Amino acid sequence: MVMARNKKFDCLEQVLGEMSVAGFGPSNNTCIELVVSCVKSQKLREAFDITQTMRKFKFRPAFSAYTTLIGALSAVFESDLMLTLFHQMQELGYEVSVHLFTTLIRVFAKEGRVDAALSLLDEMKSNSFEADVVLYNVCIDCFGKAGKVDMAWKFFHEMKAQGLVPDDVTYTSMIGVLCKADRLQEAIELFEQMEHDRKVPCAYAYNTMIMGYGSAGKFDEAYGLLERQKAKGSIPSVIAYNCILTCLGKKGKVEEALRIFEEMKKDAMPNLPTYNILIDMLCKEGNLEDALRIQDAMKEAGLYPNVFTVNIMIDRLCKAQKLDEACSIFEGMDHKICCPNEVTFCSLIDGLGKHGRVDDAYRLFEKMLDSGKIPNAVVYTSLIRNFFKCGRKEDGHKIYKEMLRRGCLPDLMLLNTYMDCVFKAGDIGKGRALFEEIKAQGFIPDVQSYSIMIHCLVKAGFAHETYQLFHAMKEQGCVLDTRAYNTVIDGFCKSGKVNKAYQLLEEMKTKGHQPTVVTYGSVIDGLAKIDRLDEAYMLFEEAKSQGIELNLVIYSSLIDGFGKVGRIDEAYLILEELMQKGLTPNVYTWNCLLDALVKAEEVDEALVCFRSMKDMNCTPNHITYSILINGLCKIRKFNKAFVFWQEMEKQGLKPNVITYTTMISGLAKAGNVIEAHGLFERFKANGGIPDSACYNSIIEGLSNANRAMDAYTLFQETRRKGLNIYTKTCVVLLDALHKAECLEQAAIVGAVLKETAKSQHAAKYW
Repeated sequence: MVMARNKKFDCLEQVLGEMSVAGFGPSNNTCIELVVSCVKSQKLREAFDITQTMRKFKFRPAFSAYTTLIGALSAVFESDLMLTLFHQMQELGYEVSVHLFTTLIRVFAKEGRVDAALSLLDEMKSNSFEADVVLYNVCIDCFGKAGKVDMAWKFFHEMKAQGLVPDDVTYTSMIGVLCKADRLQEAIELFEQMEHDRKVPCAYAYNTMIMGYGSAGKFDEAYGLLERQKAKGSIPSVIAYNCILTCLGKKGKVEEALRIFEEMKKDAMPNLPTYNILIDMLCKEGNLEDALRIQDAMKEAGLYPNVFTVNIMIDRLCKAQKLDEACSIFEGMDHKICCPNEVTFCSLIDGLGKHGRVDDAYRLFEKMLDSGKIPNAVVYTSLIRNFFKCGRKEDGHKIYKEMLRRGCLPDLMLLNTYMDCVFKAGDIGKGRALFEEIKAQGFIPDVQSYSIMIHCLVKAGFAHETYQLFHAMKEQGCVLDTRAYNTVIDGFCKSGKVNKAYQLLEEMKTKGHQPTVVTYGSVIDGLAKIDRLDEAYMLFEEAKSQGIELNLVIYSSLIDGFGKVGRIDEAYLILEELMQKGLTPNVYTWNCLLDALVKAEEVDEALVCFRSMKDMNCTPNHITYSILINGLCKIRKFNKAFVFWQEMEKQGLKPNVITYTTMISGLAKAGNVIEAHGLFERFKANGGIPDSACYNSIIEGLSNANRAMDAYTLFQETRRKGLNIYTKTCVVLLDALHKAECLEQAAIVGAVLKETAKSQHAAKYW
């Protein structure tokens, strides 16, 4: 008893052991006192352990100790512990009641563990217990809320078949279940059945039915039910009006809600929830002025905004991007009447951070700490995400370390968010380490963890790891959602496993997940890249038949695919279709078509396309110009190519090494050696690194222009850099050096030419 009063049970096991040896045990009152003491101090696990310790020494815990503890555990939904105690009671020969079965069934059903709840129900019936109205009401309510509407209906009809008369709770629960399941007509019929020949209406049933009409958007019927209630002599309560106002808010009917608010005053006095509902919908609309007017009306009615009111206003204003107004409300809180809670701080910290005001968010976080509030994982998740989003990754890392230092343990959502941020910041190694840390923290990576990992690794060029991660996800029993399917399919496509991606697309359909534009886009692009164009086109048509709005990315993938294999006409047809759909080709789309035309040596047609591109206000990029310059050089229109080069430079675009090489080679071949050499030197001065082809082109050009020593200087530079000298280049340079009577240099080039010829001969017979 002393232990129970002091709530210190360290020596309990030792004492019970000694009592067992002495041959006597604790009395029923002592047992009850021990359990009740723990229950009152919310130490339910300790209370459970006490009963188990008693059982260990073969003592018999009191009946009331069991029932008290089962009742307390039901309030916190500890169903497994409840079931253990229940079975122990049966083993000890205690007579369990319908009420006890009802308590267990309620908790299992509310947790969604329908099979366990039904098993208990069957056990009860097999023990010849007669179900009462209360049990049936619990089953209807709990199974209905768990989404088992037909099962709830079954209980309703079974109850009547057993000769029990449904009461107001039965009807109201069943009506509510049907309304939430969008089975409004059945709810109406049941309501009318309940109301038949009834003199006194059930206000709770009316409220439920009004909510049902409102949720379905049938406000005229809801108003009609209010009038019908009045006609029966029952004045609608504030709850009935609050139901209508809630539904009007969800449908965005703010003006009508304000009208009903004025009308309701004839029947019922608005309460604090009424004002909160109105403030919520007005803030959602961004109508701060009217929200503040309602707040003033609340004060005039003798009601004062509670923290819930303030939280609504701050949350909605942050979402409407009215951050200054949200901060103003926070600063204006009268702490004598209403103090900010964790939700208040969390909403405003997140709102400020999401809109780039991360320093303000952090200052508020410090204020939260100063006020004695303990930030939870949600607050830290917001700060980490928003610091990374603003490019301040070091601050994001500091927040994570600070969280651990303060003893706040991360949850799986925080770790997933942190990992996603780290990957997106380009730190692949740290991202991988965080995936392992999820496991080290005792969590099992979920489908989101794997989706983030796969998506980010694919973006970083590690698509080949997709299969291994997908296999691990499946092994772990993760159930893929649409996002996960899309991520894995994209990874397979980018790693060349298109057949795997195709199989997963079919699996996705059989699992009831509708493929999205992203799904089809990944597979179509994957097929197009490996020249399986007919299959890609079939999938393209399938997506259209499914009513999916195809985007520019998918059309561009097909244009690129058809273009690369020379099926230009089909590429044109795809381009025409996308424009008919109201889409505008972007620079990537045009580049795909231009590249196809150039490869097919249709350069004049490519130039026509280029003009169309500019006519449609699509600005060419450096790739566009590179394609055209390459095409023009191929057909030896070097001067025309140089015009495009100059146009590109005027646009401030920087050519890549291939474009430089193409242009330098083209100018050299056209005899414009001065321009070619100038371009070559400028390329190097701008930090460019010429390749073998570039050096060989300019050496040949200078040699042909009788600038043998300039060519020789570049020849030596090429050798120092370890780049290949082509045989043809050596021959042309050797001839130029002989003509210029540079015999010493010619001898060196001749020696290199011999070595090159020997190595080529050896390679030929290797």
